[in-house]
Amino acid sequence: MATSLSDDLRRALRADGNALHRLILYNVLVFVGLVLVRVVCEIILRHPAWYAAVHDLLVLPSWVSGPQSLLTRPWTIITYAFTHEAFFHILFNMLNLYWFGQLIVEYLNARRLVSLYVLGALAGALMYLLALNLVPELAHRFPLARVEGASGAVLAVIVAAATLLPDYTFMLLLLGPVRIKWIAAVLVLLSVSGLTGGNAGGAGAHLGGAILGFVYIKQLQAGRDLGAPLQRAWAWLTGLFSPAPAPRAASARSTATTVGTPTADEATIDRILDKINRSGYESLTKDEKQQLFRASKK
Repeated sequence: MATSLSDDLRRALRADGNALHRLILYNVLVFVGLVLVRVVCEIILRHPAWYAAVHDLLVLPSWVSGPQSLLTRPWTIITYAFTHEAFFHILFNMLNLYWFGQLIVEYLNARRLVSLYVLGALAGALMYLLALNLVPELAHRFPLARVEGASGAVLAVIVAAATLLPDYTFMLLLLGPVRIKWIAAVLVLLSVSGLTGGNAGGAGAHLGGAILGFVYIKQLQAGRDLGAPLQRAWAWLTGLFSPAPAPRAASARSTATTVGTPTADEATIDRILDKINRSGYESLTKDEKQQLFRASKK
C-alpha cells in the first residue's frame, strides 16, 4: 500500500502531469505536513513554540509587524498561498480551485492556470500589504497580522473563469443552475464586506486576486498574456537543472521546414483562441471545442 501511494504521488508530481491536480496536491501536502509537525511539536515534544516557528516561515507577515519580518522571509509572498491550518479552509479553497480551474485548463490551457494561480497569489500579497500599511485604521487594528491560504489565488481563477465564460452554468445544491458570473460576484462582494471584519487583511488579499483574474482575461483577449514572463522565467529556471539533450543529426531540408514554423495543431489552436477572443466560446463549433479540449490535456 505504501509503495502504491508513493507511486501515485510521483505520477502526480511529474512535470507532464495535470497542472490542476498538482496545485491541489501541493496545497494538501503542505497542510498534511503542518498537521504532522504540529502533532510532533505539541504532543510528543511538548514545545508548541517550535510549531509556531515553522508556521511563521510559510505565512505572509505585514510590514506593520516590522520590515525584518518580510525582508527575511521574501518567499512567503508565494508560500502563504499554499498554507492552510483549518480543514474547512483548505477544503473549500480546493473545491473551488478544482471546479473553476477545470474551466481555465479546458478553454485556455494548463500553463495559464498556473500563471493565474501564481499571479493571483502575488496580487493578493500586494493588496494585503498595501491595505495593512497604507490604511491607518487597519494598521492600528491588526499590528501583528499575517495572512495564509489560497483564497486570493483561487479567487483569481474564479473571476478569470467568470470573465472568460460569464454565462457558463454550474448546478448548485438547492439553487439549481447558476451562471458563474453571479457566483464570482457574490464571492467578490463577500470579500468587500470582509474589509470591515476581523480578517480585513485576508479580504484585501482576496480582492487583489479577484482584480488580477479580471485584468488577466481582459489583457489576454487584447492579445497580451500577463503570464508569459512568468512562464519564460520558469522555463529558464528549470532549464538550468535539466540535462542538455543529446545532439541529433537532421537533414538540411527537415531543419528548414520546421524551424520557426508552427505545427498544424498549434496553428489550429491559435485560430480557435482568436475566435474565442473575438466572438466568445459559444461561437465555436463542436469540433473546435473538442480540439481545444484535447490540446488542453497535452
